[in-house]
Amino acid sequence: MSYDGRFHTVQIDTITRQLPIFQVAPGVKIAIFNMLGDREAVEKSAQQLAQAAPAADVILVPEVKAVTLGHALSVHTGIPYIVVRKVRKPYMVDCLETEVVSITTGKPQTLYVDGKDRVLLAGKRALLVDDVISTGSTLRGLRQLVAAAGATIAGEMAVFTEGDESRWPDVIALGNLPIFTD
Repeated sequence: MSYDGRFHTVQIDTITRQLPIFQVAPGVKIAIFNMLGDREAVEKSAQQLAQAAPAADVILVPEVKAVTLGHALSVHTGIPYIVVRKVRKPYMVDCLETEVVSITTGKPQTLYVDGKDRVLLAGKRALLVDDVISTGSTLRGLRQLVAAAGATIAGEMAVFTEGDESRWPDVIALGNLPIFTD
């Protein structure tokens, strides 16, 4: 990825953020939203999403950038959350797993639900939450994990979707990020 020196301005409730624009493929640039360490953006996003959250038994959130959002949303809704890991640790046993390709890495990666969390997911209504939904590959992976656990999807949420908004008719999001092709 390469940074071209430009920014895209976004609004989350009462706060404004300048997102750096990076080239992720030839002729394709995106605004990078990284809420890690941005307590104010995490809190405002969680507060806004909590107001729109459908009834659910568990929140499913992929690591890394969305973990703080999942935690804050759990605090605001009282719904427990599960972190879907991208690296299987030695202490993780009896995992559910599925493979996806991420826009930020461009490579296949495996998503894991630790065996200790399977009981929280099995047969439950899962709320799928991410920071940004770009290509939908992580979202598809989360859906596959929900199906493998015998759970149902209560809803899908993100701070931002990216690109053509019509691709995400069922995602509750606070905004949409453009894809830059100049």
